[in-house]
Amino acid sequence: MPELPEVETVRRILSNQLNGLTIEGIDIYYERMIHEDIKAFTSTLIGQTIHRIDRKGKYLIFILDTHALIIHLRMEGKFYIKKQDDLSKHEHIVFHLNHGLELRYHDTRKFGTMHLRSLDDYLMTYPLNRCAEEPFSIDKASFYEKIKRKNVAIKSILLDQTIMSGLGNIYVDETLFDAKIHPERKGLTITKDESNQLIESAKKVLSAAVEMGGTTIRSYTASLGVTGLFQLKLNVHTKVGELCPRCGSIIKKIRVGGRGTYVCESCQK
Repeated sequence: MPELPEVETVRRILSNQLNGLTIEGIDIYYERMIHEDIKAFTSTLIGQTIHRIDRKGKYLIFILDTHALIIHLRMEGKFYIKKQDDLSKHEHIVFHLNHGLELRYHDTRKFGTMHLRSLDDYLMTYPLNRCAEEPFSIDKASFYEKIKRKNVAIKSILLDQTIMSGLGNIYVDETLFDAKIHPERKGLTITKDESNQLIESAKKVLSAAVEMGGTTIRSYTASLGVTGLFQLKLNVHTKVGELCPRCGSIIKKIRVGGRGTYVCESCQK
């Protein structure tokens, strides 16, 4: 699943290619991705210019003339920019742009979502109003207040996008390793210093991943065929049976909240 670094990579690529282009038509082949009235969605978008592409957490936000198009890539969503040619199997939505270009949304599993909101209030309405601040901007005291009474695993807490946005399974494992905190620790056992360290570790891990274009594991690659390289820097995620780079113990795989989780139980007490 694309997480914050992968979505940021997609945002940067698309911004370089799409800013200033106008939507001249839309073909929708799988309507369930559009969480709006289809006719209103299409009629509103046609004729609008893409001024910039922002991101909040794992959401891409296309800033247009009067509206914001908010997109979540979910498990395997990708964008491709093509000249007009035959449609491939998993290209479900095509935005026809000027200069003969097409922005195609490709999604093997069809889990992606698209919402259209007015520029006046798009940050205050669903789905962005449920998206917490990222590690780079989150208030440390507020974050600690949210987790200190939770009797659930800290990994599950960090995956909750209403508490802190941008972290998915890969980067939660890496953040907890960097902070030397076991993923099964309950939120109510986390000290204030450890809470602050989690934020710093998340910032460190995400910054490094963004620099390297994200992580390519299994089927995820960014748009236009760009492949991330952060998988070469992973410390624990997917490293089951290998030696911990910090202490030399064997990395284990456990399940936390139903998610496959990689941990060094020597470093992460």
